[in-house]
Amino acid sequence: MRLTSSAGRLLTAGAVAAALLAGGGAAVAAPAHPPAPAASAGPYALLHPLAELSARRLATADLVAAAKYGTDSPIDDPAREKQVLDAVAAQAEELGADPEATVRIFRDQIEANKLVQRGLFRRWDADPSQAPTERPDLAEVREEINRINTGLVRAVAASPDVRTAPSCGGVLTAAAVRVGHQERLDALHSVALGRALRSVCAG
Repeated sequence: MRLTSSAGRLLTAGAVAAALLAGGGAAVAAPAHPPAPAASAGPYALLHPLAELSARRLATADLVAAAKYGTDSPIDDPAREKQVLDAVAAQAEELGADPEATVRIFRDQIEANKLVQRGLFRRWDADPSQAPTERPDLAEVREEINRINTGLVRAVAASPDVRTAPSCGGVLTAAAVRVGHQERLDALHSVALGRALRSVCAG
């Protein structure tokens, strides 16, 4: 399944940077399972996959929203969220990563996804002509999210020293700006990725 955002991509790199520093960010589709960065890789090489994969996960929010819009399915789904958090904690333990840090990062990923869903619902309510005309299969979308989650857990496991370093914030901002510039994201998705990346730097 190819995942694409329904949002317009109009934000400049400078605006993406400002949004990230204010709690926003950037998003873009990226490979679900990039090679794990080598332990000797530099800070940017270790954090860039986190930005890319967070962005790809965020792109699924458009499809989740399209699947739920006009139905009784709520945006908040505590049972599904617990399932995701339990799964990533178990994967982190298998990889020798910190389960608490991994869960903290994924809580932000989930909240960012819901931020986009709510924004799209408001947009579609205000202008029904922009509402989706097809309803994606939510089960298929969740399979894609699970694949992206696995890549994200690996990226978290590969970057503990960089994520706790004083330089983490600046390096992560640079990675997000590059991704956002490539995709020319709109404001909704830019702010949402900043939310998704909020707990990546643990210092």
